[in-house]
Amino acid sequence: MAEVGRVHRHELSGALHGLMRVRAFTQDDSHIFMLPEQIKDEIKGVANLIDAMYKTFGFTYHVELSTRPEKFLGEIKDWDMAEAALKAALEELGLDFVINEGDGAFYGPKIDFHLTDCIGRTWQCGTIQLDYQLPQRFELEYIGADGQKHRPIMIHRVAFGSIERFFGILIEQYAGAFPTWLAPVQVKVLPISEKFNDYAEKVKEQLEALDIKVELDARAEKIGYKIREAQMQKVPYMFVVGEKEAESGNVSVRERQKGDMGSMSIEEIGKVILNKIKTRENDSPQLV
Repeated sequence: MAEVGRVHRHELSGALHGLMRVRAFTQDDSHIFMLPEQIKDEIKGVANLIDAMYKTFGFTYHVELSTRPEKFLGEIKDWDMAEAALKAALEELGLDFVINEGDGAFYGPKIDFHLTDCIGRTWQCGTIQLDYQLPQRFELEYIGADGQKHRPIMIHRVAFGSIERFFGILIEQYAGAFPTWLAPVQVKVLPISEKFNDYAEKVKEQLEALDIKVELDARAEKIGYKIREAQMQKVPYMFVVGEKEAESGNVSVRERQKGDMGSMSIEEIGKVILNKIKTRENDSPQLV
């Protein structure tokens, strides 16, 4: 869970780069308040969340631990404790990491997750930042086991980082051919002529009832043209319907990579698609 918030940076025009580096972007920002003895476990929990998410999308990444910069807030002893906690968490997780000396935020050290895109470039996305300073600035307090008031410690964390950047990397990773579970349109229903639009509409309704994302191409165009357009749009599945399908109650299935899969019932092919969605199978031709 996170607060989806808008962030603005006055990037120089020459530094702007598609969705990857923009002047206004959206973060999945979250803040965790904790006791000193909880630091390591909380960091491990966030690192595991980020790892699971990136693996779901088929990404590889590397990790950097950024330490105290020249200009910093707070006491050096707090920084030393924070850096040691971050390092211990990464070591216990068995994550390889490099030390990025002096590149921490002014309020605390951080762990950065750098995604590798399909052409080998790396982009900083997820981050875990340890902060002793803002709880002091906001005068936050909790009552400890000793009955006294203490300051909590805070983690700033994002998993996507910049959602715009993440989408940019995703689009390039799959070259637009998203896995079935991620595709904005999972099925295109293609009637071979206007006579079969009514049956095609029923097929669409059956798929919608299964929570499959579907579009109907009811244009008065040749079926070869419709198939070619759907293929160019990299839709995972195309259901061609004509007289034979309307009589049998089936659809003629074409899959993005395999091509013609023959006549199948909605129930039969629906199970295949729903299983791919449930398991988040990476069936993109870019990754197979």
